[in-house]
Amino acid sequence: MKFRPLLIAAAFAAAVPVMAEEVTVYSARIEALIKPLFDAYTKETGVQVKFVTDKEGPLMERLKAEGANTPADILLTVDAGNLWQADQLGLLKPVKSAVLEANVPAHLRDPKGEWFGLSVRARTMFYNTTTVKPGQLSSYEDLADPKWKGKLCLRTSKKVYNQSLVGTMIARLGEAKTEQIVRGWVANLATDPFADDTMMLKAIAAGQCDVGIANTYYFGRLMEKEPKLPLAVFWPNQKSNGVHVNISGAGVTRHAKNEKGAVKLLEWLSSEKAQNLYADVNMEYPVNPKVKPDAKVAAWGDFKHDYINVAKAGELQAAAVKLMDRAGYR
Repeated sequence: MKFRPLLIAAAFAAAVPVMAEEVTVYSARIEALIKPLFDAYTKETGVQVKFVTDKEGPLMERLKAEGANTPADILLTVDAGNLWQADQLGLLKPVKSAVLEANVPAHLRDPKGEWFGLSVRARTMFYNTTTVKPGQLSSYEDLADPKWKGKLCLRTSKKVYNQSLVGTMIARLGEAKTEQIVRGWVANLATDPFADDTMMLKAIAAGQCDVGIANTYYFGRLMEKEPKLPLAVFWPNQKSNGVHVNISGAGVTRHAKNEKGAVKLLEWLSSEKAQNLYADVNMEYPVNPKVKPDAKVAAWGDFKHDYINVAKAGELQAAAVKLMDRAGYR
């Protein structure tokens, strides 16, 4: 009995499983924050998302070491300073996407298209409601005033969030003025800088200090657990440049094997459909201006934010680190 070649080919093709499309992500965001998003994307598109989580430093070192052999299509991390550094290390490639350009405001993405913000976090002021009245507060710069001596708490300068804040202050005010302000902060400290924002917020609530600077989502998480704490948010610089904001974001890796799939995933993450999922899971603000923040986040009130391009946080990161060191801010 003779088999026809076409029948044999058809039978063989039917027996070989078709590989599902995959996108691989190196993520500095923890699994609990990203897995629900990737699961939703897979459910909607059928595309599998593989991911590796670690700190941003080790992930960038891994990308450097792997070079063209990397399996990663996307690097996802927090803070524009980290994304800018990844760009400088040659780990990302420029992307031209009308969808991303429409969904992500220009000041929240790299001017060259190397990375895009996917959620917004505000680094603002918090105060003890039993010892401070909102009318006493005004700006980041005012925290250097001697009236706050022994009343200010800060997180360590080693954290990129504070480096980015000081970097954008340098862009706005110049190095000399910014250094004067940071020296004033140091002179006003109630205690040594804290290792994280949550510890610092608890110190404010306990009366160890009256006021401090933190990212809003740390406040949100803490108040969910301890809603009776005497803590409140204050939006500084509303009569000038506005509140310092930063991003979590991502870029396509230079040696991405599935560049088209990576871009499609980033476009989806910036879409109205996905933005609530992305921002709400960590009590952040949507990067897409068409999407409203979660009700809990919206309850903190509206504010004017700084529209300086967040890339400045990276460009001036080294200058900010040196300035804080000179000022004695550890």
